[in-house]
Amino acid sequence: MRLARVAVATGVILATLAAGWFAWDQVGKTDSAQSTPSPNEIAAFQPSTSKEPERTATDGTTRLAFVINSNDASISLIDVATRQEVRRIAVLREPHHMALTPDHRFLVIGDTTANEMLFLDPTNGTVERRFTVSDPYQFGYSPDGKWLVVNGLLRNQVDIFDAATMQLSARVPVSSMPSHLNFSPDSATVYVSLQSSNSLVAIDVRSGKPVWKSVVGPVPAGVLWHRGKLLVGIMGADYVAVVDPATGRVERRVQTAKGAHVLFVPPDGKVIYVTNRVDGSIVVLNPDSLTEIRRFRIPGGPDDMDFAPDGKIWVTRHWAQSVAVVDPLTGAFQTVQTGRSPHGIWLNTHDRFPSSATLMSERPAAPNPGI
Repeated sequence: MRLARVAVATGVILATLAAGWFAWDQVGKTDSAQSTPSPNEIAAFQPSTSKEPERTATDGTTRLAFVINSNDASISLIDVATRQEVRRIAVLREPHHMALTPDHRFLVIGDTTANEMLFLDPTNGTVERRFTVSDPYQFGYSPDGKWLVVNGLLRNQVDIFDAATMQLSARVPVSSMPSHLNFSPDSATVYVSLQSSNSLVAIDVRSGKPVWKSVVGPVPAGVLWHRGKLLVGIMGADYVAVVDPATGRVERRVQTAKGAHVLFVPPDGKVIYVTNRVDGSIVVLNPDSLTEIRRFRIPGGPDDMDFAPDGKIWVTRHWAQSVAVVDPLTGAFQTVQTGRSPHGIWLNTHDRFPSSATLMSERPAAPNPGI
């Protein structure tokens, strides 16, 4: 199966995941933060008390969390209010990631080894259409909404599509295992982490030509555009690499924890969250200095996240068959059972479905969860 093939393809990933698998411990329904910030830090960086606009039954939208279960070939739909699974959508083989179309009409799910994308109604999860795409592991729409870029993890390729027509514009061979991606704010360049070559590659979106390729650290994963720099989670180590987007040069290493994976910015933009799969933690960074404010203990391989209207953080626990619903003020969390290997997650509670788990700290023109 696909996950086993990925592990065999890269010994570093296998060692990383194995260490994390045996490191996390079983917990009850609640847990708490490992460290406490200073009073000044609490005042400056605590989440906003004002709630995000919330969709309710009055506008015809059920408040749902969409959770991709990679090893169950399914998508769990969870009622955000009751935290109960209400439905499970079967797919063919092994889904991982999702993205919202620029017009917010569809939530797109990539089923990797089935070589297809599913276009779902984001209000209720109805599968509206299916489209054949080669190995759609991780993907995202450009900020201007014109391009869809798809990483073929095991096919070692990056496909660039016209987002409106789904016509293939370019296929870019890469070496090897393209994982996560992000765009420059002007949509001219896409940056792709290459797990097996420990590198990041910059690709000109219009021409499909690589601009540069640079070693950034062992098993790079999530990529975040932040204030003119690229932040890259280094899953094979314990840090986030700060990279110059013009040259690919690593300017700084920001220590987080083992298995630094993906970076997320909440709607208020006050902090950056880094999930650390192996360590079983989430580290909260000051967006100005990139210094640690605090960390939460979330055993079970914390992976992707999204933000609920009540301020809670929903985090998939990749090795614990569940989602953690985390209080960002205390670190306490409750769990919601899902299928095996929950990965991508998205909540349809956002006003007009803007991106909450955005891949840019500067808001792109077109919403793109890209999770």
